[in-house]
Amino acid sequence: MTRFLVERTFPDGLEIPVTDDGTKIVQKVCATNASSGVTWVHSYVSADKKKTYCIYDGPDEAAIRQTAEKNGLPVDSIVPVTVLDPYFYH
Repeated sequence: MTRFLVERTFPDGLEIPVTDDGTKIVQKVCATNASSGVTWVHSYVSADKKKTYCIYDGPDEAAIRQTAEKNGLPVDSIVPVTVLDPYFYH
């Protein structure tokens, strides 16, 4: 499985409520991802909530793009990445 960094722009800001509705939104995204063998690991959100940097595991870039489209999510860029852990060197 390859790890990807997905950059997204939300011109009006990203708002996922911390309520049952927000839970349903996230669960739907995860279920759609799973149908293509994609796992959303976590995301970083800018202070203004207009940019996200999301970490995904998936079979390839096409699967990441496909799930984004199914979920109605924008994609600015997708980059395959690896982890560099500074504590590995201690």
